[in-house]
Amino acid sequence: MTRLLESYAAGRWYAASAEGHPLLDAATGEEVARISSAGLDLGAMTHHARTVGGPAIRELTFHERALLLKELATHLTGLKDELYDLSLATGATRRDSMIDIDGGFGTVFSYSSKGRRELPNAHVVCDGDLEQLGRTGVFLGQHVYTSRPGVAVQINAFNFPVWGMLEKLAPAFIAGLPTIVKPASQTAYLTELVVRRIVESGILPEGSLQLLAGSAGDLLDHLGVQDSVAFTGSAHTAGILRQHPSVLHGGVQLQVEADSLNCSVLGPDVAPGDPEWDLFVKGVVTEMTAKAGQKCTAIRRVIVPSAVADEMTDAIAARLSTITVGNPDDESVRMGPLASLGQRDEVRKAVEALRSSADVVLGDPTATTGFAGDGERGAFMAPVLLRARPGAVEPHDVEAFGPVSTVMSYDSLDEAVTLAARGKGSLAGSVITHDPDVARTLVLGLAPWHGRILVLDRDDAPENTGHGSPLPMLVHGGPGRAGGGEELGGVRGVLHHMQRSAIQASPDMLTAITGRWTRGSRRTETPEHPFRHSLATLQVGDTIASEPRVISRADIDHFSEFTGDTFYAHTDPEAAAQNPLFGGIVAHGYLIVSMAAGLFVDPAPGPVLANFGVDHLRFLTPVKAGDSIRVTLTVKQITPRSSADYGEVRWDALVTNQDDEPVATYDVLTLVAKEA
Repeated sequence: MTRLLESYAAGRWYAASAEGHPLLDAATGEEVARISSAGLDLGAMTHHARTVGGPAIRELTFHERALLLKELATHLTGLKDELYDLSLATGATRRDSMIDIDGGFGTVFSYSSKGRRELPNAHVVCDGDLEQLGRTGVFLGQHVYTSRPGVAVQINAFNFPVWGMLEKLAPAFIAGLPTIVKPASQTAYLTELVVRRIVESGILPEGSLQLLAGSAGDLLDHLGVQDSVAFTGSAHTAGILRQHPSVLHGGVQLQVEADSLNCSVLGPDVAPGDPEWDLFVKGVVTEMTAKAGQKCTAIRRVIVPSAVADEMTDAIAARLSTITVGNPDDESVRMGPLASLGQRDEVRKAVEALRSSADVVLGDPTATTGFAGDGERGAFMAPVLLRARPGAVEPHDVEAFGPVSTVMSYDSLDEAVTLAARGKGSLAGSVITHDPDVARTLVLGLAPWHGRILVLDRDDAPENTGHGSPLPMLVHGGPGRAGGGEELGGVRGVLHHMQRSAIQASPDMLTAITGRWTRGSRRTETPEHPFRHSLATLQVGDTIASEPRVISRADIDHFSEFTGDTFYAHTDPEAAAQNPLFGGIVAHGYLIVSMAAGLFVDPAPGPVLANFGVDHLRFLTPVKAGDSIRVTLTVKQITPRSSADYGEVRWDALVTNQDDEPVATYDVLTLVAKEA
């Protein structure tokens, strides 16, 4: 008998005693594996995640977690040939496997990079600016994100057994949450292999990742207020999950990505022969045939101007007719089978429903011949293109989760937007036009109904990633029918898993809580210039207060001549006197910043390696000739780079005048060696 897939639970691999349900090769019908979770203690899994995995992850800083993800992605990349071989059984062609496997690894790499670049090397994330809650500044508010002591459960669909897991695992791990992954049974053997290789590597702390192979059973019964479930699948199953007592009454957060009748809209400015015409045809055909159309972001509705609807339908059909369908092990095959015979039956039923108000232009959904493979044992299906009749309803309600799209026409941009909106919410839409006015009108009309919109034309075509490609730095999800959820989006995906809280406290307390110096809290003026300190000895709150410097009219004139900035407020006394903000000649803001640097910089070589930027610069009080300025520079935040022998130091710079009024405020960013 073929191997029974195992679950990884509570630190060990578990094989059910039951015979299990057979999982068949999508192309050959041969048995690949069996699956069952009978007897698995799901309560022990959640307990292990909370008591072993969670604490181990949260002991690490965001950067340390991100570096482990980089190590993991690098390790898995070296094993991808093994994964590619097994991926054939899912019906995936080489191109399909790249989308799933390489796409998954790329997402982990991306989260590793963004975690190290955009999050502090700490355990708390500050959100936004301070809020002054009192008149004197001794009572402040600060929003912060902290890690939850919970479990992230992911219930994934069959179409992306690798990417589907990794795109959810990466942000949850950086957020400090352990993951329990429950893959769809049909392709769970590929997910199991990836998890097995992850566990064998020992890269992630024990308990970070567990695998449930088989039925989810009573898993949700063991979840509570600090836990979350991310579900990708049908709207029907999502509805069942939404009614679960743990979700309704237990505080479990449910994230849903469900059905999506995505559309692509051709602008009325595009004519046959235009670059955008070919881009549109290629995009529709690609989305119909990649993963055999089994993508939640695939184009289901093709919305084109009535004037060119016939020509566009013919162009798409002609290109589809060149697609070879069959066993993905055959190098001549461009599109593999659906994931299973059962899935093919579902798509056939959906096509029949669509035919109530649309006519088949190309393809026979019932055909079992004409494929590069056994059409009886393999779940093969030719691409099916339909043309909607006037007033069609079903194309806006029925999702055929396979190589099926319906062409429909419009006579005005308002009608195109109305047609798109009838999908009741989608993950992805695309607009193909070279007219900026058309692009603006369509995007503003489509945006409320879509989580992501690709605007494609000849200019961005060379670098575009396609209608159906979710990217780790952009949000993935959609309103309404699409589930109302949101994943990825760079650091947004991390913060989604964390708790945002408003902290009210004194400046000193906020500094202690956040690890970031808060204006108004204590400063430490050290005998030695802070620029002489490496990260080993530098402390948050270390401060240098400069001597004052007088700004003369000669300084202002010289700066004007030297830089070419001869704006009248700096050069024309009569005009400047009429300015209601200044009432006379004032110093350039950048002159103030430049002179401030001269007041705080220590010129000798030392641990400070470079100044790499200024953030949040604001000019508050004008400086006139004869005024003096001084600078108070304080270590605000220290972020060691785990992969380098230096780190980032953010300094709070406060420039004041002779009356102690703030002239300018900003953050100075430097790179500082870890050791002197």
